[in-house]
Amino acid sequence: MSHTAHIRSHRKPRRSASTTVAMRAGVAGGVLSTLAVAGASGSASAAEPVTQTLELPTLTAEMAAQVAQSADATQQAAANYELQAERDAAAAKAAKEAKADLKEAKAKAAAKKKAAEEARKEAAARAARDAERTTLTATSDTGSSDTGSSSASTGTSTATGSAAAIVSFVKAQVGAAYVSGATGPSAYDCSGLVQAAYKQVGVSLPRVSQDQSVAGTQVSLDSLQPGDILYWGGAGSAYHVGVYVGDGMFVGAQNSSTGVVEKPLSYDPPSGAVRVL
Repeated sequence: MSHTAHIRSHRKPRRSASTTVAMRAGVAGGVLSTLAVAGASGSASAAEPVTQTLELPTLTAEMAAQVAQSADATQQAAANYELQAERDAAAAKAAKEAKADLKEAKAKAAAKKKAAEEARKEAAARAARDAERTTLTATSDTGSSDTGSSSASTGTSTATGSAAAIVSFVKAQVGAAYVSGATGPSAYDCSGLVQAAYKQVGVSLPRVSQDQSVAGTQVSLDSLQPGDILYWGGAGSAYHVGVYVGDGMFVGAQNSSTGVVEKPLSYDPPSGAVRVL
């Protein structure tokens, strides 16, 4: 035996190149996780193992259930919000469509009402024109027979005498004011002046331009005679009237700026004319 065999070696025990890592983890019953690291030497007299314990948070079954329940509640709330948004959008669309339908129905009803009112007015105007024509015919016949007897002594025809009176009247109104709806004696509108002029010779004319433009016999602008009624616009839909006074002149209540004026036909060429006398 060697003389050194009984002497304990003074060298530190060599650590093995291999290291063992063991982990015990418990997640149920509140057991703590333990991590143990041990080093072992290859010699018979191994060094004492070194153990270190770390505490890690433990996820219990109850906490996991609560997390899952919270996730389900959040998902359900999101689904409810989405459903409510879809319902609100559908309600808004339905309200908008109902509003549009109501507006269209009101417009159609108003159009029908307007058409019915216009038809009623047209029928009334037509009846009034027929009545006025009847009155004018009767008046003209009476005037012709009354003045015909005097024409033999005066040598003046009835038409000339009545026309002269009308011309004289409208010329006397030149300078008077224009007022819409006025029929004299100090102010006139266009049809009010014509009506007042014919009233001087006993002829009752309709009040408005549209009716006056069809109150007599239509005549050509090339064959006008003093006293003829001139109109602007269509026959039956005229917007202005005046009186032809001869020599290419007419008198009319033009507007609020000019009042009653005497002007040549070229100043404002008329659309047509009617002869009542």
